Amino acid sequence: MTSSTHTLSTDALGGTDITVTVAEYGSGRPFLLLHGGGGPQTVTAFGELLAGNKDVRVVVPIHPGFSGTTRPDSLSSVAGLAALYVSLLEEMDLKDVTVLGNSIGGWIAAEMAALNSPRIGRLIVIDAAGLDVPGHPVADFFSLTMDQVSQLSYHDPEKFGVDLTKLPPAAQAAIPGNRDSLAVYAGTTMVDPALADRLTTISVPTLVLWGDADRIVDVEYGRAYAAAIPGAEFQLLPETGHLPQIETPEQVLTASWDFVSMH
Repeated sequence: MTSSTHTLSTDALGGTDITVTVAEYGSGRPFLLLHGGGGPQTVTAFGELLAGNKDVRVVVPIHPGFSGTTRPDSLSSVAGLAALYVSLLEEMDLKDVTVLGNSIGGWIAAEMAALNSPRIGRLIVIDAAGLDVPGHPVADFFSLTMDQVSQLSYHDPEKFGVDLTKLPPAAQAAIPGNRDSLAVYAGTTMVDPALADRLTTISVPTLVLWGDADRIVDVEYGRAYAAAIPGAEFQLLPETGHLPQIETPEQVLTASWDFVSMH
């Protein structure tokens, strides 16, 4: 694993210089791996697994404001993050990129694909938020304790739930900042009513993966996500919750690689 920082500026964010910290694993076909509200540690092991099993270069940015990083006031939306990461692909000169994201990372990935950057070759959305699906709301994350979130996030919370008291001090210290940044980017409801219209503009091959036991965003929510993206494939992951890359990473690896190999 290597780590680097990139100073980016985009017209979409008023030309403000924004520093993004990036971890990289492996070499080969480029993958941009986007984390959810739990922070970059929710995708680190999967990034290592992907790079360790396939000839790929996995790029994992930390959303500014997470893990103790700085978020400038001009960066305050998921759409802003999407524009920022398209600039990152350009700055790193990455082409034919597979953009893969979980939870809010899946929402960011979808927003990136909707910008129709020629650098994006395909999209993989995993248990994403952001869409307004009547009758299937996103769980009220900000009214829940972290223990309650864990119970809703896993098929087997006893095995995969995190005991916050046993986290390293730095990880415990980052939690409030992570939650604050998530609220700024996604809003307290983690829904954007205008997202559905933007999803209809996505033209790259898209795979939507969903845990069958996800109680943060349920299966019907996932089917609606796939239905909103032209030509998207939908695949249900058995015995899996909101964080498939943690709970059933081999399923995610197989499904993702089969999809990439076909597209």
